[in-house]
Amino acid sequence: MAATILDGKEVAKSIRAEMTNEVENLKKQGLTPGLTVILVGEDPASHSYVKAKEKACQEIGIQSEVIRMDASISQKELLETIERLNQNPNVHGILVQLPLPSHISEHAVIEAIRPEKDVDGFHPINVGNLVIGQEAFLPCTPHGIVELIKRTGTRLDGKHAVVIGRSNIVGKPVALLLQQENATVTMCHSRTKNLEQLTRQADILVVAVGKAHMIGKEHVNPGAVVIDVGVNRMDSGKLVGDVKFDEVKEIAGFITPVPGGVGPMTITMLLKNTIEAAKKQALLPNGVKG
Repeated sequence: MAATILDGKEVAKSIRAEMTNEVENLKKQGLTPGLTVILVGEDPASHSYVKAKEKACQEIGIQSEVIRMDASISQKELLETIERLNQNPNVHGILVQLPLPSHISEHAVIEAIRPEKDVDGFHPINVGNLVIGQEAFLPCTPHGIVELIKRTGTRLDGKHAVVIGRSNIVGKPVALLLQQENATVTMCHSRTKNLEQLTRQADILVVAVGKAHMIGKEHVNPGAVVIDVGVNRMDSGKLVGDVKFDEVKEIAGFITPVPGGVGPMTITMLLKNTIEAAKKQALLPNGVKG
C-alpha cells in the first residue's frame, strides 16, 4: 500500500489560518508583530527564500521589512545594521539570510542578534537552552519537521527515530527535539557504517544530507514516517529530495514530497517564532503590556 503524502503546504495553511486570527487579536491590543530580514548579495536561492518569507508575513498580517545589501558590504556595516534593529522596539524578529559572503563571519552575525529577537533559533543562547531543555526559540526547519510528524497522528514516545545528517541547522537540533518528545534517536552521517542496517530499524526516518536520491527503498522500514529535508536541483532544473520518492512511497507509511513538504513548514515556524517574540517583548499575557 502506498504511503500517505505529508503535504506541508496544507499543514502550513492550517497553522497559518490560526496565526492570522492570533495576529488580528494582537493588533486589537495595539501590538503588530514585526520581522526584518537582511539579505546580502544576489544569491538566487536566497532571494527566492526571502520573497517567500515576505509573502507569508503579508498573508497573516505580520509587518515585514527586507533590507537588501550589496555583497561588498563590510562586516562592520552589517553588524551596525543589526544593532540598530536590536534597538528598534517595532522589530520583534531579526533574520539574516544565509549564506553570507566569505568576508563576513556567520558566527559574528548570528551572535550580534539579541537572543529575544533571534527568530531563526541560531543564537548560542537559544541553542544552549534547546540542549538543556529550557525555553528557547526553536530552529524553524527542525520545529516544522516535528510538527509534521505529529500531524500524522504518530506518537513519538518510545519510537526509534534515525536522523541522517548532523548539521547545526537541521540534524543536531531535530535529534534533540525528537529526544524531548521521548523518541529514541540514532544519528547517522557521512562516516556511519552499515547505514542501511540502521535506517531499516527506524519508525521515523529524517534525511537531511543534501545529496540527491541518496536513500532508496532498501533503506526504509516498511510503514515508517519518512521526512525528506533535502532540496537538490538536477541538471534538468528539477528539484528533488535526498530520498528516491517514487520508490520509497511504495513502502513507507508517510512521506514528504520535495518540493512542498518540509519547506512550507519552515517558513510557518518562522512566523510562529516572530509572533511569540512580539508577545514576549511586549509582555502581553501569553506575553502584552497593555
